[in-house]
Amino acid sequence: MTATTTSALIRSNVTISGAASPAPAMVFLHGLGSDQTSWHRLAPAFADRYQLVLLDLVGAGKSDTASYEYTKYASLNAHADDLLAVLRELDLHEVIFVGHSVASMIGVLAAIKEPKRFGRLVLLAPSPRFVNDAGYVGGFEQKDIQELLAAMEANYYGWSESMAPVMTDANRPEIVMELTNSFFHTNPAIAQHFARVTFLSDHRADLPFLTTPALILQCAHDVIAPVAVGTYLLENLADSQLAVIDTPGHSAHLTAPGEVIREIEHFLQVAPVFA
Repeated sequence: MTATTTSALIRSNVTISGAASPAPAMVFLHGLGSDQTSWHRLAPAFADRYQLVLLDLVGAGKSDTASYEYTKYASLNAHADDLLAVLRELDLHEVIFVGHSVASMIGVLAAIKEPKRFGRLVLLAPSPRFVNDAGYVGGFEQKDIQELLAAMEANYYGWSESMAPVMTDANRPEIVMELTNSFFHTNPAIAQHFARVTFLSDHRADLPFLTTPALILQCAHDVIAPVAVGTYLLENLADSQLAVIDTPGHSAHLTAPGEVIREIEHFLQVAPVFA
């Protein structure tokens, strides 16, 4: 069902399914160019035990795009505040948060702000920074990021068609098309702005403040967030564990959902949220 009772839920197009309350909640948040429908291969596996709470980043999917203010959303903190507003209005605590790519860091920021709202974090292909610098391997040189953003702004649809195979698996055209269509259904101006915020953000200094246990799921062949990023996060998040999934691209929830589900199940069994 679609929740339509409060402004935060409408703004983020929150949908709730799965087990009824008081079952624990599992919250899913998508990355750049996607929306909540990207979890359709993953979320149903948990529907018998958890309330499934899916939302769209403001500016994506069926969210209230009129609420997207470029100045307000000039950092990831505004998206973290949106996530927290949803959790408050649903009166949720100790949730299991599953975030993809930049949404992983949005979840980290939200958990730092209000740690009692989060029981566990599942960070899928996360990166606190996408630019290499001294002592950090983030996947891109600064000039590469600028070229990527310039290409996106010059020809958004052409950029989307070329980026989708990189983010998924070029040998699986149905998945490439799924992500391409998702990019095409995102407002280009908002997508370009969010991409700039994403690729130029740096949240390495925030990592030591996270106290919520976290599972880092890294793709083995990911040029956007390579395994070295997962190792860096493992070393800088106090209560974390790392699992590497042998799949191409940056979107294991699309290319290897079964492996992602198994790793999440193992994480929750080893470190159960609820007694």
